[in-house]
Amino acid sequence: MKFLALLALVSAALATPALSLYDINAQEPLLGDVLPTSYPGFDLDLDAKRLVQLEGQEEPIVMTELEKIRAKAQGIRFFDVTDALDLGSRARFRVATKPSYPTPNNTAIVRSVIDTLEVQNLRDILDNLTSFRTRYYRSETGKRSQQWLLNKITELTTAYAPKFLQDSISIEEFSHSWQQSSIIVRIPGTSTDDDGVVIIGAHLDSTNNWPFLPAPGADDDGSGSTSILEAYRGLIAAGFQPERTVEFHWYSAEEGGLLGSQAVARSYESRNVNVVAMSQYDMTAWVKRGTKEEVGIITDYTDSDLTTFNKNLVEQYLSIPWVETKCGYACSDQYVLDDAAERPAVPPIPDIPSQSPSASWRKAGYPSVFTIEATFENSNHGHIHTSDEYANSDTLSHVKYDISDEFSFEHMLEFSKLAVGFAIELGGWKKSS
Repeated sequence: MKFLALLALVSAALATPALSLYDINAQEPLLGDVLPTSYPGFDLDLDAKRLVQLEGQEEPIVMTELEKIRAKAQGIRFFDVTDALDLGSRARFRVATKPSYPTPNNTAIVRSVIDTLEVQNLRDILDNLTSFRTRYYRSETGKRSQQWLLNKITELTTAYAPKFLQDSISIEEFSHSWQQSSIIVRIPGTSTDDDGVVIIGAHLDSTNNWPFLPAPGADDDGSGSTSILEAYRGLIAAGFQPERTVEFHWYSAEEGGLLGSQAVARSYESRNVNVVAMSQYDMTAWVKRGTKEEVGIITDYTDSDLTTFNKNLVEQYLSIPWVETKCGYACSDQYVLDDAAERPAVPPIPDIPSQSPSASWRKAGYPSVFTIEATFENSNHGHIHTSDEYANSDTLSHVKYDISDEFSFEHMLEFSKLAVGFAIELGGWKKSS
């Protein structure tokens, strides 16, 4: 009975006409009462069929891009597994050999880097990331925003990294079948007997509840992308040479069903890369009015040992405490199209706390954690996936961070500190005096 009730609920949500899902006047006054089904520079076919795996379900179903958009707007979590059907096929072998994590003990070195982090750098980067009409992964502006970020990372590496470090750092554009690429920055480890890789990630794309509308994405996930970039800048400026390889990732197409992170994780899994820890930063700017400033540590469906380590880092290096939080989203039962085609078998996925790239790595059997701006109930639900961060949606030339005093660059900096601690404590660094 429970399955049938939930099935009926999900089917009804997906069958709801698109116009009834949104308050058009709140989203974009210029549109009146009509939602566009196309926009210049977009390569998005709303009728395209995709294989989608809903939260808590083992078998994928066939959905159109339009049905995916409607599902996301209703809060239904999913993987689009069309291009990554075999992700997780080797996970059981990897889980059998779990890594261990140390007690944070590089205090002096970590704090020396943390002291160089600057709020103004966060503002400068986020001003640029939110200047694009949208960072939607199937749009020209989504591609341009990714290229801007790639060029900025290269510029910062040239400006801040010592020459010996510049020569070893690699900056890669990880291409996909859609317009926007993911970005992978690799600081190779100096150890000859430790092939472990530490990953710090965020997603670079953004979306509105209706993809053709403006989507500045200041908090989701411009904030996370910016927080980890400032951590990267601080590390390379200090001449960071880890013993174990440390990578910074910015994923494309998270909003399309974790497409970019699945592709990257699938590549690493196929090459048997030894990822010892992955930490995802998704929304790092919001402090709800009247609440205590905290770092949200997701405790459900994450690696428990790595989560404990993450808590220890907060206690050691941040000026605010951590708070445990869970997803809070109910699992959705399966929605089946009448014309669903025969589906290939895929590995089962775990329930996931959010549509977060950390879930892609967990699906592949790698230890991952997910850190967010607050508890889920106190995070930014009112402004993400909307265009109200723009002061002028005609020119899209001004971003309004003052839509609320709850948006905090100082809060974002706390996550930059956390990323620095994560990189140094797990990457290792015997800094010469």
